[in-house]
Amino acid sequence: MDKKASFIPRGLYPLRTKRIFTISAVVVIGFYLLSSIITESFIIDFFIKIPNIFGLIGDFFPPDWGYVEQIWPKLFETIHMAIIATTLAVLISIPFSLLAARNVMTNSIIYQFMRFILNIIRTIPDIILAVVFVGLFGIGAFSGIIALIIFAVGILVKLMSEIIEAIDMNPTEAIRSTGGNALQTISYAIVPQILPQFISFSLYVFEINIRASVVLGLVGAGGVGQLINKEINFMNYPAVSTIVIIIFVVVVIIDFLSAKLREGLL
Repeated sequence: MDKKASFIPRGLYPLRTKRIFTISAVVVIGFYLLSSIITESFIIDFFIKIPNIFGLIGDFFPPDWGYVEQIWPKLFETIHMAIIATTLAVLISIPFSLLAARNVMTNSIIYQFMRFILNIIRTIPDIILAVVFVGLFGIGAFSGIIALIIFAVGILVKLMSEIIEAIDMNPTEAIRSTGGNALQTISYAIVPQILPQFISFSLYVFEINIRASVVLGLVGAGGVGQLINKEINFMNYPAVSTIVIIIFVVVVIIDFLSAKLREGLL
């Protein structure tokens, strides 16, 4: 009988692939167990504490719908914080994105400096920024707005600089060869290629700022998070449940509208 005809494959993957997968799985499981032992955190603890979780959830229901009128002012403050922070972050990120793109910024010193600053900004969590600015400017929306601006600039510049680095450079070289200056090159060769993505990323950052502003309020940086923190301290869980439900509905609506706008742009 022909050897080829009688050949029966041992599996879909070659032996080497199976060996690599097995070794990787053992290493991952080993690191998981080691991390669990060091942190004294095991997944089984979650299932042991499930009765406590149901008990806490029971404290949140039914929601206190009479509390709704007190939520709207802080909720609108949260939305306004996100709008202001996103608008200013977009304006700030435009020149910074160009300086952080290797194909546009040929000066390596400036390029490396911008990358260094961006790495620092992205390393600091937004809630730490909020704590710092609350200490500097006091409790309120202004501290949250400054923290959100810095947080959003770090995200936008990172995303947009990578988009700029991936553009077609032929139009820029054509404009430069005909005597066009830097502003004309940016306006007619770079902006048309990145504008849809830039608007899409700006909407995405606005969504992130809505969620982040809620968290920042927990440390006194204004918005509806400040209201949540107050009611949790008073153990008024039905009111907290009402706030969370309203925030969820608002975030879903904003996500839906933003997604539709992005679909129309791309």
